[in-house]
Amino acid sequence: MVHDRAGQPAQPGDLVDVARLVTAYYALRPDPAEPAQRVTFGTSGHRGSALVAAFNEEHIAATTQAICDYRTRQGTDGPVFLGADTHALSEPARVTALEVLAANGATVLIDADDGYTPTPAVSHAILTHNEGRTTGLADGIVVTPSHNPPADGGFKYNPPNGGPAGSDATSWIQDRANALIEAGSKEVRRVPYARALAADTTGRHDFLGRYVDDLPSVLNLDAVRDAGIRIGADPLGGASVGYWGRIAERHRLDLTVVNPLADPTWRFMTLDWDGKIRMDCSSPYAMASLIAQRDTYTIATGNDADADRHGIVTPDGGLMNPNHYLAVAIQYLYAHRDGWPAGTGIGKTLVSSSMIDRVAADLGRTLVEVPVGFKWFVDGLYDGGLGFGGEESAGASFLRRDGRVWTTDKDGILLALLASEITAVTGSTPSQHYAALTDRFGDPAYARVDAPATRQEKAVLAKLSADQVTADSLAGEPITKVLTEAPGNGAAIGGLKVCTDSAWFAARPSGTEDVYKVYAESFRGPEHLSEVQDEAKSLVSSVLRAAG
Repeated sequence: MVHDRAGQPAQPGDLVDVARLVTAYYALRPDPAEPAQRVTFGTSGHRGSALVAAFNEEHIAATTQAICDYRTRQGTDGPVFLGADTHALSEPARVTALEVLAANGATVLIDADDGYTPTPAVSHAILTHNEGRTTGLADGIVVTPSHNPPADGGFKYNPPNGGPAGSDATSWIQDRANALIEAGSKEVRRVPYARALAADTTGRHDFLGRYVDDLPSVLNLDAVRDAGIRIGADPLGGASVGYWGRIAERHRLDLTVVNPLADPTWRFMTLDWDGKIRMDCSSPYAMASLIAQRDTYTIATGNDADADRHGIVTPDGGLMNPNHYLAVAIQYLYAHRDGWPAGTGIGKTLVSSSMIDRVAADLGRTLVEVPVGFKWFVDGLYDGGLGFGGEESAGASFLRRDGRVWTTDKDGILLALLASEITAVTGSTPSQHYAALTDRFGDPAYARVDAPATRQEKAVLAKLSADQVTADSLAGEPITKVLTEAPGNGAAIGGLKVCTDSAWFAARPSGTEDVYKVYAESFRGPEHLSEVQDEAKSLVSSVLRAAG
């Protein structure tokens, strides 16, 4: 149910008490016997609020020590690039991390101007440093909970391949961190902040300058400038706030930073669908202020707090559905990147739109469909096997114009600028391009809904096998595929996907709530989509009953 103030400006009562939040970070100690208070690495690191003892000083100290121990095990002895976004808990956590890293003798590179650091700038720094090296490899830590509400903190590790750490790494790090906490954190090494900052092992890196200067290697910014594309960029109070102005200046673009403010309460935001402040640049409610200005700019864009996600607003289409923009970006890039090898594939998550499948087939490119999580694209982007990797939640990255790796983590700045390149080069907005795709391939209806599930039912759903599904039809069509493993890499999807010729659904358990998520799409319109959703829930319920 949509909150009655969704899309409306935040009021004083909606704002987090920053002083109380930061105090809780230092004052509350987690109880490792409580599952909600343990270090838990999801698809994008450990996240939680200090107010409920889910993201506190002891968590970050132990997690950083675990990362140091992991680096030793892996033989990673180059610098750690350390970045942080604008959340209130990010600076305290960054300080804690530096204290532990310095005590462990790790070389740490922090921002040259003590600025905020987007996730893609950290990935870019790691890959640039490591290019051509076999020893002294760098890795990184980004302190961010992405688009999560202001009371949350987040902490994620990127290994030398520059992308989100894989399950082997995150499982080891979280288990080691929890063991350290359970033992009273006695093995956590740490020095005072002033000493860590002055250590010979602590240096500076120009994240902003090096990222911005390198953009012409991945984008045709000359075309954007020459076409006079008028860009409105809204950082949504996040880490890209200093980047957009530098991009405009360095590359002489007609670009306005719509909101240059950074405030840990995010008091300038409009409320998301559930009445919470959330920096989700794919949400029409969170992006309401920018959408209202869509006639002012040729292309308007938004980013979340760590700038790894993108939102695209056009005068003719408003805020684009992330699935729609991914399909357009793929169609454009593979037609305009002559430096990419002919065998370069297209990466998508299995809950992304099947419009991408149809575009990929039309391009004659291999489609690599993987489970949810950007980590599954890292190897392909790193070695050039994938030219593009994108997920339905508005996260993507792609190769440089010559086919070399750019970032292996999501890059919302890159995808936002691509929308202007598409418009400049083709004379049509991404929304107009998507309309052309629907004329050729059909107009799919796509939605995600939640269904209730107990913890036990979620555990069963996460481990289903395809032969447990006995149904042979879905919403009036024969079932053509039942998947519990991703066809692109054979990895378990942690749920179920069922396909017909014109529709599909995927069911995955939520990691934080007593629900499972049902993603569904139909090329036969909204009414058929509703049938697919209803039958999907019935099918999943019957499978869970039979398995229970």
